[in-house]
Amino acid sequence: MRAVVKRRQRLELDEIVEPTPDKGQVLVRTLRCGICGSDLHALHHMDKMVAERSGGRPRPLPDMVMGHEFCAEILDYGPDTPHRLKPGTRVVSVPVTNSAKGYHPVGYSPSAPGGFAERMLLDERLLLEVPNGLPDDLAALTEPFAVGAHAVARAALEPGSASLVIGCGPVGLAIIAALKIAGKGPVIAADFSPRRRAEAERMGADVVVDPAVEGPHRKWADYGVPATEAEAHIARMAGKAHARPIIFECVGVPGMVQRIIEDCPPGAQIVVAGVCMEPDSFRPSMAITKQLNLEFVYGYTPEEFAATLGEIAEGTINVGRIITGTVDLGGVAQAFTDLGDPENHVKIMVDPTVG
Repeated sequence: MRAVVKRRQRLELDEIVEPTPDKGQVLVRTLRCGICGSDLHALHHMDKMVAERSGGRPRPLPDMVMGHEFCAEILDYGPDTPHRLKPGTRVVSVPVTNSAKGYHPVGYSPSAPGGFAERMLLDERLLLEVPNGLPDDLAALTEPFAVGAHAVARAALEPGSASLVIGCGPVGLAIIAALKIAGKGPVIAADFSPRRRAEAERMGADVVVDPAVEGPHRKWADYGVPATEAEAHIARMAGKAHARPIIFECVGVPGMVQRIIEDCPPGAQIVVAGVCMEPDSFRPSMAITKQLNLEFVYGYTPEEFAATLGEIAEGTINVGRIITGTVDLGGVAQAFTDLGDPENHVKIMVDPTVG
């Protein structure tokens, strides 16, 4: 079958072995698969990251098929596997699969090829039927928007908490959507890209900021949040309480956490949702004196994933506007390049059924 294979730091369209479902697995046909920002990072940094974690020298990983934001159609079941859903049913799934080799993340393991392929294997127990005739491309957005729901669920939001979302790519937009669904606000959104700022506003951000023109942390004063520990102390002495400020880091590049620590108000919680795959550092003393809380978040629970699918299907989250392009398997490599320009694209979908 055709698939886009990651070989070192290249993406190549190739023919690979047809997958065969094992016990507990389902063979599916990929209908749509989104390109994630983490995929862009993984293409260039995953080999080095894995080597560093294992304590060895960087070495090429085995060939791998990425793609973990997908909508698919059931084709067949493995042996001794329950047939809960009929062949032809459209499904989404938490991107994890099981086999005789154990559990593997779909799209991030050579043992679990992902959605940049015509077919793939999924775990039968994790399948969710796509409801309400939801289009394939919108159903495939369940995964990235579930990431936003999980980040908001892990945040220490209080009544009246102001939130700052730094980086308005797909994850930042998903967090903005989750904040508004939860009735949390005000929400400040910051991004250098005019296109992404416009999408953040459409997603419900109350204030959008261009960091090249104005520091986003200057907005805290508008919501009664003291900018310094001295101001916070004076406010406490005067009996002027304020809700805890929350910052969502959605960029995932070295230096961003330290920059937020330097600029954010005291007592803030920093929720790190941007996946940085390079070494990074920050000054703990500054975070200590400001009494900050760093919360690192990843993925989502099955319940959050299922709830997000329902919210998209019901139209509670208007996700369609972030899709700015669709390519076949032959266009995936160029799409990775095109996504480097935020004015060009926000989210590109892959359609393996054409081409």
